[in-house]
Amino acid sequence: MFDPTSRYASLATATFTTTGGRQITYVRRRFLPDGTAMPLLTEVMVTRGDRIDLVTARTLGDPLQFWRVADANNAMNPFDLTAEPGNTLRVPVPQA
Repeated sequence: MFDPTSRYASLATATFTTTGGRQITYVRRRFLPDGTAMPLLTEVMVTRGDRIDLVTARTLGDPLQFWRVADANNAMNPFDLTAEPGNTLRVPVPQA
């Protein structure tokens, strides 16, 4: 259903049956992990003009893995991470 590197790849699905009998399959809720417990690959200082996808492209080799950096920094909104130059971001070791 999802790409193996997606944050949703390991989530279970569930089915909801409407009153009319229609079955709707959905992905169960994803809870954020404790970012401070994630193994650290490196730390990066945000510079002016940085975007979260650019940071992950440089550090993890894939801009679509921005969610890993957001998780490691306990961020619900990944765009907040690069809003202020000078912030230090935790970049985690990618987990399978």
